[in-house]
Amino acid sequence: MRYQFQSHQTQFTWNPRTVTNAIKILVIINVGMYLLQIITASQLDMIRIFGLSTETIWPMIWQPITYMFMHGGVWHVAINMFVLWMFGTELEKIWGKNEFLKYYFVTGIGAGLVWLLFNIGGSNAILIGASGAVYGILMAYGLMFPNRTVYIYFLFPVKVKYFVIFIGTIAFFSSMGTGSNISHLTHLSGMLIGYLYLRFSDHWRNIMFNLRKKIVEMKSMQKGKDNQKKMKLQQEVDILLDKANICGWESLSDEEQDKLQSSSRILSSKKPKD
Repeated sequence: MRYQFQSHQTQFTWNPRTVTNAIKILVIINVGMYLLQIITASQLDMIRIFGLSTETIWPMIWQPITYMFMHGGVWHVAINMFVLWMFGTELEKIWGKNEFLKYYFVTGIGAGLVWLLFNIGGSNAILIGASGAVYGILMAYGLMFPNRTVYIYFLFPVKVKYFVIFIGTIAFFSSMGTGSNISHLTHLSGMLIGYLYLRFSDHWRNIMFNLRKKIVEMKSMQKGKDNQKKMKLQQEVDILLDKANICGWESLSDEEQDKLQSSSRILSSKKPKD
């Protein structure tokens, strides 16, 4: 059985100044799981249990999540975490912890499921590594900061948008080949899912914003109408009360007395309770 890893040993330069909360959690879990793999290697095959495989996905239904925390070597986990830190830090600062983690798992799990779909019945490989989610992070960074510059191998400056197009093209053509232990299909899937998620998410947010806006406007209009009715009713009650105070209750007709009583009940029922 062969393993399929998800990383290119390409170096990037950037200068994030802090380690944000979600990044810190992901790095700790990934490094911790890799150390646990090493410690338990002689007693337990964690990759077979937690890696993603078409042969064991049932009953091990946790694999589409856990495969992201399994790695095939120190460079595999180190490079994934390095790229995640460099390009994910600023995204988390902008999105917030929860939204960042949501995006990370959507792209990572989605990339794994795409790989699973394409390998049903035709492969005995086990997919491991966080690169599906990491490539999703790269796509998001490229969309948000297309004109920023990164340095490949610390030497060659290139704008982020061209870099993302370049690695996306490599992933696309490489995914058509066979024999490599790198899952280029997962890289490509992570990028495509990230792109669709961000585009759909923006569209969905706009729809939800407009819907909430309409609801608020309708509630405001209804409240305004209710207040107008209440004011009109209060004016009618005040007129009748003034007449009763000046001329006596007997001066009110039966119709006016009924109206005063019913209107008073309506107004008292609408008063806020302590």
